[in-house]
Amino acid sequence: MSNPIQPKKLHLSKWTAVTPKNKEKHFLVTKVIEPDNPDAPIELIELQAVYSQRCEILPWRQLQDESRWRQGWH
Repeated sequence: MSNPIQPKKLHLSKWTAVTPKNKEKHFLVTKVIEPDNPDAPIELIELQAVYSQRCEILPWRQLQDESRWRQGWH
């Protein structure tokens, strides 16, 4: 990726799955999960599929994997 991802700015960002499953192609970051320790780095986000409204929690760094995710809706 040309621009580094900043986890605090991920809220409401849009993502496209490179290989959609179950018609779930477009996703929205609905929550950036703050760690219990305020000095700890942010590790997790909640990602919601636009098509099914299904949510999953995953490490935000997975969004940097260009073989799985593209930023924006394509």
